[in-house]
Amino acid sequence: MRIRSYAAALLTGACLALPLAVPLDAQAAPKAATPAVAVAPQYDTTHVYVAVEDVDKFVASFLATFGGQSTKQVVATVTPTPSSTTSQLLQTPVGTVSLFGFKTPIPHPFGAERTGYLVTDMDAATKAAIAAGADVLVEPFPDPIGRDAVIQWPGGVNMQLYWHTTTPNYAAFQTVPENRVYVSAHKVAEFVKDFVAFSHGKVVSDDAKAPGVEIGRPSDTYRRVRIESAFGKMTVLVTDGHLPWPYGREMTGYEVGDLDATLAKAKAAGVAVVVEPYAADHRKAAVVQFPGGYVAEIHAPAS
Repeated sequence: MRIRSYAAALLTGACLALPLAVPLDAQAAPKAATPAVAVAPQYDTTHVYVAVEDVDKFVASFLATFGGQSTKQVVATVTPTPSSTTSQLLQTPVGTVSLFGFKTPIPHPFGAERTGYLVTDMDAATKAAIAAGADVLVEPFPDPIGRDAVIQWPGGVNMQLYWHTTTPNYAAFQTVPENRVYVSAHKVAEFVKDFVAFSHGKVVSDDAKAPGVEIGRPSDTYRRVRIESAFGKMTVLVTDGHLPWPYGREMTGYEVGDLDATLAKAKAAGVAVVVEPYAADHRKAAVVQFPGGYVAEIHAPAS
């Protein structure tokens, strides 16, 4: 079935200007026949950049909050032009972070990509992304352990694709984190259509009147689209950009079994709770900020 464009509708009262939802089955079909290049959610990472002096503090607080372990820290060049950064992978049961502490200025456009997605073939993945509607900001280049590229989707969503020379083998997550993407009503139809085509995923929910408390505007509603694919989960938050801090800064939402217990561990590790727990969409959620500035959403199923 063909993917249709979303029509615009102006909601009354304090609501945001949102497009009408398209039937989910009409959104699920790929835009064009492209190869499936995703591996699995546990190979997809959030890219976190902190000042080099904050690296150890961030590592300690993140692992204290979620558990897990870090790979050995190395100093490497991970960009196609000269640079130097500490680099390590923080692997937890609820999500993985690629952590960078640059010792040199960060070459453009690195630092703006939100995630790294492992692909089965870099050249095929880049071609598939282009065919699905993405731009290539950084053409494929070699890194110390494989190849990388940076792409951009409609709406200004940047992400990195990566491929390893030696195939990695990571344990599956206990709970799959969600990639939280903020886009405008003007670009959401194009973004969803293109990303679903590339990821071979599907729209699992499309709520035109999601509770505004989820974006710091409890008197409003907004549109929320959830997508699932072999890359993992994605939540698309469609807003007018009138967002109180820290909304729009959190790139990932981590699902835990007990939110209160997780927040207690986080606070003990020096993590600040910047949005106190609230209930919405059958979950209890909060927003935190780790040492070094990384902002994340944490949620648990509502009891």
